[in-house]
Amino acid sequence: MAAFSFNKLVIFGVGLIGGSLARALRERARLSGRVVGVGRSAASVARALELGVIDEAAALDDDAALARALEGADIVLLAAPVAQTQPLLARIAPFLAPTTIVTDAGSTKSDVVAAARAALGARAAQFVPAHPIAGRESSGVDAALPELYVGRNVVLCPQPDNAPEAVERVAAMWRATGANVHCMSEAQHDRVFASVSHLPHVLSFALVDQILDAPDAELKFSFAAGGFRDFTRIAASSPEMWRDVCLANRTALLAELDAYTDVLARFRAAIEASDGAALEAAFARSRVARTEWQERGALKSSGDPAAK
Repeated sequence: MAAFSFNKLVIFGVGLIGGSLARALRERARLSGRVVGVGRSAASVARALELGVIDEAAALDDDAALARALEGADIVLLAAPVAQTQPLLARIAPFLAPTTIVTDAGSTKSDVVAAARAALGARAAQFVPAHPIAGRESSGVDAALPELYVGRNVVLCPQPDNAPEAVERVAAMWRATGANVHCMSEAQHDRVFASVSHLPHVLSFALVDQILDAPDAELKFSFAAGGFRDFTRIAASSPEMWRDVCLANRTALLAELDAYTDVLARFRAAIEASDGAALEAAFARSRVARTEWQERGALKSSGDPAAK
């Protein structure tokens, strides 16, 4: 596998995800390519410039600036909420060189692939869908970390018309950040992440919302401790991003919500019937699965071959 290098990387949305990629390539991989940040907000790209995360800032609504930003770009990363994918691609399409690779960091993939085909048409082969599985409850470029992707997974969803070299180039970029790269179809991606990412975020937001509606909400929050803090940590995530994710992946997410509701109904029935044995058996099964999953993760982090 060839080492990654680039001349110009253009990032649309220099927040946590895009900013962390820029910092990782510069500070961790020690690469010297030029990084251009483009954003809807002048303040956000100005802050990225001030922090040294990018070398140059451009406004999305300025044709001349956008053309200059994209001129000579090797790779373009869309690190914006997934609902913005199609309008962003349509906006940049007139300024894209045939050799520029476009990729994204969206949490859903089927909708993103459809958006790319609608916006780019015959040039959709230039778009390589991707999803870095990393984040923090904080957002914005101030939260960006050069080590955010170390040991984390990045999923690519290669398309039949993607050039193999383009897919490998995107994979090499993410490997340069310390990430592990995997490939799957967009449909498989959306089913998997509806279960292990999108559903947990919905449940976290829902629990906080439930308590907010209680007449004694303030009292409950004042006594909330570690369990509540751990479970609801991700409810501090970007509302805009998670609104878009829920709507974009609604079919798979609704299936997961229905399955979860069935489990809750089973637990409720056991509690109502004072069936302690059923509860303990279910809790023990979950505990074993959770412990084994955590131990496999620890082994992978240590490089132990037993984890494979």
